[in-house]
Amino acid sequence: MTSHSAAPSAPPADARTYRLRTSRGEFAVVDVPSAAGVAEKGVALLLPGFTGSKEDFTPVHAPLAARGYRSVAVDGRGQHESDGPVGDESAYAQTELARDVLAQAEALGRPVHLVGHSLGGQIARAAVLLDHSPFRSLTLVSSGPGRISVSQEQRVKLLRDALAVMSMAECWEAILAMGPPEEVGGPARGVGGREHLRRRWLNTRPAQLLATGRQLCAEPDRVAELAAVPLPFHVLSGARDDTWPVTDLDDMAVRLKAHRTVVEGAEHSPNIDAPEPTARALAGFWDGLAPDGF
Repeated sequence: MTSHSAAPSAPPADARTYRLRTSRGEFAVVDVPSAAGVAEKGVALLLPGFTGSKEDFTPVHAPLAARGYRSVAVDGRGQHESDGPVGDESAYAQTELARDVLAQAEALGRPVHLVGHSLGGQIARAAVLLDHSPFRSLTLVSSGPGRISVSQEQRVKLLRDALAVMSMAECWEAILAMGPPEEVGGPARGVGGREHLRRRWLNTRPAQLLATGRQLCAEPDRVAELAAVPLPFHVLSGARDDTWPVTDLDDMAVRLKAHRTVVEGAEHSPNIDAPEPTARALAGFWDGLAPDGF
């Protein structure tokens, strides 16, 4: 669940950062309109991954805006700047998080292109399976058909064990002692440098990490169920991935009859590793859809 390249740390000048009001509470978002003079073609709702945040999509906002797409990146419940219960893991059950996504789409006021990275992809899938009507398409970014790889399960288990006996601040110090946080399976590589990684780690609710970590280690293969949903699908990943094998993502795309993009030079976070080609692939997929989504 790591990636290693640098990326711009600031959103576009016209980005709005605010709390999106929904029927299920408020969620922190970064909302970037289509570029000045470019007609808006659609709206994308972007869901980050495990230990991630809305800032993980910072590098793709501007190129998506240039192609005519408004992009709204969101912190999920209990994730970084979105509030959530401190000790109640049941509040972070996958169905609860999926219903949050449905509420976010409803609050944006129109069918949206849904994009989920890693854990965010599995939450996006759950939302689509509950109700696909708020969405024009679904893109799964480095998000596989079921549970994560054995090596990543071991890392998640280490994190869960640490959270059972240590505070978030103590866990952060332990992560730093093991090496750079983006290198040791701790907080996901993000945009904004180590201070941002530290701040979002401390802001994230431990119950959210515990609950979603369990989900990643136990998620069943729901590809056949998803394939029955009448939406266009896109499976996008880097050329290398240690969380789900790229061959598994290839197979999932075939089973979904999905558009498939492999971003060369990128690993688990193509939105950070190679934002320009990632944004081109997203916009190109959306451009190829008819007004009703197909």
